Amino acid sequence: MVRRILLSVALAAGAVTAAFSMASPAAAQQRAICYNCPPEWADWGSQLKAIKSKLGIEVPPDNKNSGQAIAALIAEKANPVADVTYLGGIAADPAKDAGVLTPYKPAGWDKIPADLKDPEGNWFTIHSGTLGLFVNTQALGKVPVPESWADLLKPEYKGLVGYLDPTSAAVGQLGVMAINLALGGSYENLDPAIKYFKDLAKNQPIVPKQTSYARVVSGEIPILLDYDFNAYRAQYVDKAPVRFVIPKEGSLVFPYVMGLVKNSPNADNGKKVLDFVLSDDSQVMWGNAFLRPVFADKLSSEAKAKFLPDADYARAKAVDLKKLAPAQKAIIERYKNEVN
Repeated sequence: MVRRILLSVALAAGAVTAAFSMASPAAAQQRAICYNCPPEWADWGSQLKAIKSKLGIEVPPDNKNSGQAIAALIAEKANPVADVTYLGGIAADPAKDAGVLTPYKPAGWDKIPADLKDPEGNWFTIHSGTLGLFVNTQALGKVPVPESWADLLKPEYKGLVGYLDPTSAAVGQLGVMAINLALGGSYENLDPAIKYFKDLAKNQPIVPKQTSYARVVSGEIPILLDYDFNAYRAQYVDKAPVRFVIPKEGSLVFPYVMGLVKNSPNADNGKKVLDFVLSDDSQVMWGNAFLRPVFADKLSSEAKAKFLPDADYARAKAVDLKKLAPAQKAIIERYKNEVN
């Protein structure tokens, strides 16, 4: 599987590189490649349009997840294709340690809290989301909306629950840790989560590898372990019959980060993109897309009013990135060996 992924990555990289080599130098200068910027995720679609409109830089959409983005960056290390990358916070230090990022401190750097950025500038947080249950109430029919992690193990939810594959997707790995901590585990002891996912396997969950927003909105996946911003977007923008639930046992708040790719082909454009995602315009846009901007004052009262009450969010704790990163390998290995 890994060999096939790396082969497809190499072929894709070759195709992109070939396309760029045929483009004029002027055209190349007006482009920046971002890995893991899917238009359906976190309203990246609006951000990419704004970058083109305000900066004159085209950033093609890219549907990788965090794990796939890092695999591609490593595979292309000798001849980078991407200029910037967007990653789940769990992947931030692994990307830095793999040597695929290079320091850049964008405008607004000093205002970012210390625990939400790499001190050398290899990565920095742009926004965060809270993990919970993204539920299509219509697709559930007469089955009640779940209110807890424990509910998902009940027989009536057989075939109705989905989560992204923890062996590659950051949100999948965070789901493992959120459940683990909620059920009494620790960053070092994953036993509660492994037992939970083994039990959940009996309910025949749906385990996609890619962002599955459209599949929840359509009702194909009635319940997905996902972020609040996707559920609110479905509810308020796409007018879908959905709800967001923060499980009674608790959950986690997770930052998303960006960084400049080492030896990127269009580094100047990449830097402009990184400056933009921390700008007032961009931060307000993230808030309007129901993400918590890293600069909290950019979340408007109108946007906040669409979130669940603060009492619900009190059950969600900030993830400890320094403890989560070392646990990533164990999450992947134990899930692969004991659950998958």
